[in-house]
Amino acid sequence: MNGKFRGLLLGAALLGSCYGFSPPRVMSPPAYYKQHVPSAAKLLSSSAKQTRNTSLYSSAAVSVTEFQAVSPPEGKKLNKLQSAVVRTLMVAFIMSMCVALPVTLFPVWVLYRLKIINRVQKEMLSLRVGQFCSRWLMRLFPFARKKVIVEPETLTDPQPAIWVCNHISMLDLFFVLALDKKMRGKNRRPIKCLYWKGLESNPITCLLCKMAGFIPVDMSDNGNGNANEYDPKSFKQMLRSTKNAIKDGFDIAILPEGQPNPTPENGLQPVFSGAFTLAKMSRRPIQMIALHGLHKMWHPDENIGMACTERDMAARVYPSSRVYKDAEEFSSTFSAVVGHFGAHGKDLDDTELQLWLDGTMWET
Repeated sequence: MNGKFRGLLLGAALLGSCYGFSPPRVMSPPAYYKQHVPSAAKLLSSSAKQTRNTSLYSSAAVSVTEFQAVSPPEGKKLNKLQSAVVRTLMVAFIMSMCVALPVTLFPVWVLYRLKIINRVQKEMLSLRVGQFCSRWLMRLFPFARKKVIVEPETLTDPQPAIWVCNHISMLDLFFVLALDKKMRGKNRRPIKCLYWKGLESNPITCLLCKMAGFIPVDMSDNGNGNANEYDPKSFKQMLRSTKNAIKDGFDIAILPEGQPNPTPENGLQPVFSGAFTLAKMSRRPIQMIALHGLHKMWHPDENIGMACTERDMAARVYPSSRVYKDAEEFSSTFSAVVGHFGAHGKDLDDTELQLWLDGTMWET
């Protein structure tokens, strides 16, 4: 791998870590929620027809363009050939993002410099550009098979919230951008993510974060899996930027773990209370998202890296955003609910999940 290629790939990796969402398959929620009405979109396939009463629908891009060699049954490990094909598609996607983002964000920058649009419009347009690039390039290079699990009320009646999510891979941001409409609905508010300020050392990452108005947090670069070391001096500016973003009509997204988790299969890393602080300050509830499977494509552990052992990912959007009583209650709930899904790709059993979501588990 030559220096230029490695540099571009590293830039994309940094972009992926800032948090940080092709039409996916949508699965019905557990039985104690209302029945989800499936979309009319159906799997396009020359070899089989999708039944009308199915509770999930697959990416048209996957069914049309992907090779049979990379389509093992869901949850099955890839063989060497399949892994190589998936890795090639993934790298092609990452490299294309490095090219597409500067090209597509340039017109937005020009409009802003000419004062045709204001700062808030520039940030909203830049966010939509990032989502558009992620979504369509995933269709062009369908290296992952995606599904989203979400309740209808989340899509039809979104409420202002502080969004929290686990951090399992350098790919997280790409999928959050690409799947945002499927996870939060077409009536969703624009969102700003908190990110590590060190990502600004890369021009691609810096471009997206600053154009979209994402909010930097200053902390030491001490490696994944090690304790986070934040600069307290940056907190005041971060809180000010967050207040302004909320005033401008944005939701806020934060990664409570603070860094990619090198062992997502074992649950979450220590959960920090920043999300609770922001929620209390803004008087907004917290709503949880869980990601699973991306670490099996690009693992945070550098010794594993782009192993591409599987190609299935899932995003779970939990209902019933809550106002937590204290930081410990939030941390325990987030670790139990999101940590389990991140590790196993499925929810806790229905009874235990409901107890965590409505706060009963914490009170007992």
